Amino acid sequence: MKSDNFSRRNFLKTSAITSGLAAVSPLGLADTLPVQDAVARKLPREVWVTSVSMSGLRAETPGIMVDEIVRVLNDHVPHYQPDIICLPETFATSHLPKSTPWAQKLGICEKVLQQFSNLAKQSGCYLICPVYTSEGGKIYNSAVIFDRGGNKIGAYRKIYLTDYEIESGLTPGPLTPPVFQTDFGKIGIQICFDIEWKAGWEKLREQGAEIVFWPSAFTGGQLVNTKAWENKYVVVSSPWYNPSKICDISGTVISDTGMWDKNLVCAPVNLEKVLIHRYPFNRHFDKIREKYGRKVRITTFFEEDWSVIESLSPEVFVADILKEFNIPTHEQYIRGSEAVQIKARKG
Repeated sequence: MKSDNFSRRNFLKTSAITSGLAAVSPLGLADTLPVQDAVARKLPREVWVTSVSMSGLRAETPGIMVDEIVRVLNDHVPHYQPDIICLPETFATSHLPKSTPWAQKLGICEKVLQQFSNLAKQSGCYLICPVYTSEGGKIYNSAVIFDRGGNKIGAYRKIYLTDYEIESGLTPGPLTPPVFQTDFGKIGIQICFDIEWKAGWEKLREQGAEIVFWPSAFTGGQLVNTKAWENKYVVVSSPWYNPSKICDISGTVISDTGMWDKNLVCAPVNLEKVLIHRYPFNRHFDKIREKYGRKVRITTFFEEDWSVIESLSPEVFVADILKEFNIPTHEQYIRGSEAVQIKARKG
C-alpha cells in the first residue's frame, strides 16, 4: 500500500481539462526514502514555500503560458514537496503578444482555476492562483487560494489598482484584506501596486498573518524586505521578473531566484520564531541558552538592535520562553513605550 506521502507527490497526472489550455504532463515523482526522511524531520512549524517567477517566459497563447508554468513546476517541485505554491500576478494572460477581450480572458481564467485546483489536490499542497475574476458584473484582479484537497478557501482582490487597470475596466477590492487559515498558520495576500500603501499590510498583521504572499508584475526590490521587517512576518514575492524571493521576519532573504534558478525558489520557513528589541532583554540571553542549549537559536542584528529568538525543537515554543522570561515582542515593546510617552506628556 502506498503511503500518503506518495499520493501527495502525484503532483499532476491529468491533461488540461478544457480546450484552449495546453496539456499537462505527469511529474513522475519518485517515492524516495531521502524525501520521506526529510519530511519526518521537519520542525512542527516548518513550512516549505515555493514561489514562481515568470522571468524569460513568453508564449503565443494563454494555454502555452500555462504549459510553461507547469513545466517549471514539473522540473522542480517534485524534489521539495512544498506546503504552499504561489504563482505570479495574472500569469496565464500575461507576457502574451496580443491583448485578449475581457469575456474571453475571464473564460480562460475559469479554466485555469479548475486546472490548478486539480493540481493543488494532486500535489497535496496549498496553491495561490492569481487570475481575473468577476462577480456582479465587476471584474477584479484576484488571487484565489486552494487548500491541499483542491478546495477553494477564498480569494483576495487587489485593493490598489493602477490607473491603467481602472481605465481598462477593473474594480478595486475591499480596503480590508482577508486572512486565510491554513494547517500551518494564517496567511495573507497583497498584489503588485498594493506594496506602495501601508494600510493593507498593517491590517494583515493586525489579523495575525504570519506569511504574506505578493504576486506582482514588478520585483519590488527592497520594498519586499521592508514589508517583512516592518510587519514582522514572512513575505514571499512572485513577480513576472527576477528575483522571486522569500524574506524572513527580519527582512533577511532566505532564498531567491537568480541567474541559474530563474523561475522557481523553494525553501523552508520556520514560523516558530519572534523578533524582539534586543535591549534591555538581552540580559536574559545567557539563561535562555543555558536552559535550552541547541533547542533555541538567538540571532542578533546589532545595527538595528533587534534579536530573533527561534525554536529548533518540537518541544520548545517561543511564546513559552517569552512568558517565562517576561520578554515582550518588538511590537508589544514599542506600544508599551508609546503608552509611557503619552502618559508623560499628559503629566
